[in-house]
Amino acid sequence: MIKKFLLSSAIVLCAVLALNAQTKTKETSKLEDPDNLASQYFSQVMGVAVDATSNIKLYKFIYEWIGTPYRFGGNTEKGIDCSAFTKAIYDKVFNTTILRNSRDIFSMVNPLPKDELKEGDLVFFKIKSRSITHIGIYLGDNRFAHASSTRGVVISNLNEPYYSRYFYKGGRILEGVKNDLMEE
Repeated sequence: MIKKFLLSSAIVLCAVLALNAQTKTKETSKLEDPDNLASQYFSQVMGVAVDATSNIKLYKFIYEWIGTPYRFGGNTEKGIDCSAFTKAIYDKVFNTTILRNSRDIFSMVNPLPKDELKEGDLVFFKIKSRSITHIGIYLGDNRFAHASSTRGVVISNLNEPYYSRYFYKGGRILEGVKNDLMEE
């Protein structure tokens, strides 16, 4: 009886040790994965949950532009406006050409409420106007990147009173528009 108990205890102990070794191997490989490290870094820098940072190219592009001053009509590192920043992201990250003006870009999207936004969607604002005057790129966790007229390229929260007040709609580029643009 004691032999059976010792044998079964040894088998259970070996199984637990083997499972623990497998878990450590998975954790080590996950930590050494460059994309996972990048996700963790951008998650911390931009205040977005790690599981929301699936497009490393998007976060890297935004990170490189953070702090760029705002310039109406600008489209370079010396100064850029919100629609040019959005256009640049779609060109470089999503390989999609979109229009240059925030109102025109809105005509290319399927409008969405705030709670249906996904990473890479667009956010539109009507700031002290009846028409769309501002645009940004949704990152997840209510965070979005945009070229602010007062702070340049930054990441902001849709729940901040200012943005919450002027938020109009979110939008996702229509598949038909993407296909039409690719054919041209």
